[in-house]
Amino acid sequence: MVGTAPDSLTPAQQELYDWLADYIGTHHHSPSIRQMMQAMGLRSPAPIQSRLRHLQQKGWITWQEGQARTLQLIGGLVGGGIPVLGAVAAGGLVETFDDVEERLDLGPVLETRGLFALTVNGDSMVDAHIADGDVVLMEPVVDPSRLRQGTVVSALVPGSGTTLKHFHRDGAVVRLEAANPAYEPLEIPADQVQVQGRLVAVWRQV
Repeated sequence: MVGTAPDSLTPAQQELYDWLADYIGTHHHSPSIRQMMQAMGLRSPAPIQSRLRHLQQKGWITWQEGQARTLQLIGGLVGGGIPVLGAVAAGGLVETFDDVEERLDLGPVLETRGLFALTVNGDSMVDAHIADGDVVLMEPVVDPSRLRQGTVVSALVPGSGTTLKHFHRDGAVVRLEAANPAYEPLEIPADQVQVQGRLVAVWRQV
């Protein structure tokens, strides 16, 4: 259904979606089911999970049930272009997903895939033809276990920030490799890494 907007929401679904948008915009990560329950005044996770399933079916979010912090908003992208959500490190680790500063209007065919954009800071990916100041278009990753080794991803390391690197996984360890010999690989326990998106395209203004 290229070019179509997400389906309309019920009042309860809209209430949860609006709260999620506010929470993620403030905290830069998705909330837990318990936090959603408290915000909606509910004592059981079942109504929250039901609303989340409907939000996903209607094209407003991506969410992997049973996996913490996998929820991402996509419904709000339709009609306004792809949001530039902030900066991603191509050197050390920095916080990302600040307030939306601008939008890239690349058409509804891209918007329906839930793409988001990040501005690159640093030179650790120069050998992959990704330079400081480039804008990278990222597709949300629902199941990191299906990523191909070497895929360029934006990965969140809780407490440290987000970085753009080549993704490799060896058992319980994730290795994030730069495309610049001046930078050492980052080796991190897999359960401490949240892969937010995989690289789709690089936008460079000349």
